[in-house]
Amino acid sequence: QVQLVESGGGLVQAGGSLRLSCAASGPTFSGRAMGWFRQAPGKEREFVAGISRGGGTTRYADSVKGRFTISRDNAKNTVYLQMNSLKAEDTAVYYCAAGRSTIVIVTTSYDVNYWGKGTLVTVSA
Repeated sequence: QVQLVESGGGLVQAGGSLRLSCAASGPTFSGRAMGWFRQAPGKEREFVAGISRGGGTTRYADSVKGRFTISRDNAKNTVYLQMNSLKAEDTAVYYCAAGRSTIVIVTTSYDVNYWGKGTLVTVSA
């Protein structure tokens, strides 16, 4: 099975940037669509960004489009989320996700069969 470990979270001022990393271990990383989700206090976990197996297709939630960029390096078994122009409403626990083998691109939690434990991003207003 796949293990996912996020890093890069922390406290940042509004308008600043962070880059999250997700290191994957186990089989078939390059054969899986990957994604990022987040969960703010009192809210359901929501989709943030997804990337296809080869990295050629990406998709973003409207709330982050133009500010966040998802990428992957299959040689390093790592997926990234570059977050720019951060806002207070971006504060959440961010989770890395690996898609089921049949999924072309992750867009909902139904597409996911492996989750990381999450990394906290706090954006000060």
